[in-house]
Amino acid sequence: MLTLDRIYHAAYILKPVARKTDLIYAANLSKDGKSIWLKTENLQLTGSFKLRGAYYKISQLGEAQRAAGIIACSAGNHAQGVALAATRMGIKSIVCMPDGAPISKVEATKALGAEVCLVKGAYDDAYQHAVKLQEETGMTFIHPFNDEEVIAGQGTIGLEILDQLSDVDTVFVPIGGGGLISGVAFAIKSLAPNVQVIGVQAENAPGMAESLKQGAPVTLETVRTFADGIAVKHPGDITFDLVSRYVDRVVTVTEDEIAAAILALIEKQKVIAEGAGAVSVAAALFDKVPIEGKKAVCLVSGGNIDVNILSRVITRGLITAGRNATLQIALEDKPGQLVGVARIVSECGANVVRVDHGSSDPSTPITSCMLTIGMETRDFAQIEEIRRKLKAAGFRIVN
Repeated sequence: MLTLDRIYHAAYILKPVARKTDLIYAANLSKDGKSIWLKTENLQLTGSFKLRGAYYKISQLGEAQRAAGIIACSAGNHAQGVALAATRMGIKSIVCMPDGAPISKVEATKALGAEVCLVKGAYDDAYQHAVKLQEETGMTFIHPFNDEEVIAGQGTIGLEILDQLSDVDTVFVPIGGGGLISGVAFAIKSLAPNVQVIGVQAENAPGMAESLKQGAPVTLETVRTFADGIAVKHPGDITFDLVSRYVDRVVTVTEDEIAAAILALIEKQKVIAEGAGAVSVAAALFDKVPIEGKKAVCLVSGGNIDVNILSRVITRGLITAGRNATLQIALEDKPGQLVGVARIVSECGANVVRVDHGSSDPSTPITSCMLTIGMETRDFAQIEEIRRKLKAAGFRIVN
């Protein structure tokens, strides 16, 4: 059974390997009465918290289990933790990963010494393939979340949070399969039962949230989120039980809210988070739970985001935050119209970054054209001001 002693033992074993990551006050995110701290597991040795659970689990294996080799399944972060731990202990490792896993995570896993087997589909498909390989080879399976020793390793984060901010009120923790929050919640509730522990899932991958509603672990038909680290169809039975007992509430955040949180972390705190790592911050920023006047910790669980995805996420985040906007305006096709629009945008303090002037739409009059402008803006209030002044000047905004 999971015990506080086992979590303390994990902390001792992990001392030479896992970094005690900083808990930093996020001054630029702490607005409107909120006081937000970031537990920066994105700065862990492998870029995520997963090293803790994987290393502790593997350290407790017997000689026969080590000799058989290790097999695991992962969307990327557990893979790197397993690869690093196995390589350091001289153990052969194979990691099954979904074929849609970020290339950066796949290559990092290989670089740490593991053999990677790409499986078509999502995490759960990689899990099924790993189970099949384990049965065929007799290798030792290291589950990413549904294992008490893995959970104990993740629980060391809870010990650190209480040590670093003893008067914390609320802790936001990402949830995929539930291993991280199970360990963190168990540790925190065992030592400080009045601290509120909130789980956060992507709206498009709400496996644990749905399971809690149903009263038993359920399997989602599909998961579709760029937060690949928490794109899990089915939570574990061990983690479901622990979440049911020790977690106060599970909330969800949208893809746009996750993108906005990533952007806010980059721009305001100079912190890089992947989608799964930013859901905790999204929950705090978008008021999923009231935290005004309270000290809230957001566990930034990982920072292994693919740079190709990052550029798209930043663009989405800018739109969600009102920092980027597009307007379509129906114009009379005559001299001076474009200048008039540009002047109003400029007077409002926005910056035009893209212009598309077309007159080939057969649904519009021959003497008219459609102007599409992309703008860099401060916020939604500025966008609304531009729309209002354009209308007042006689321009017809289509979209």
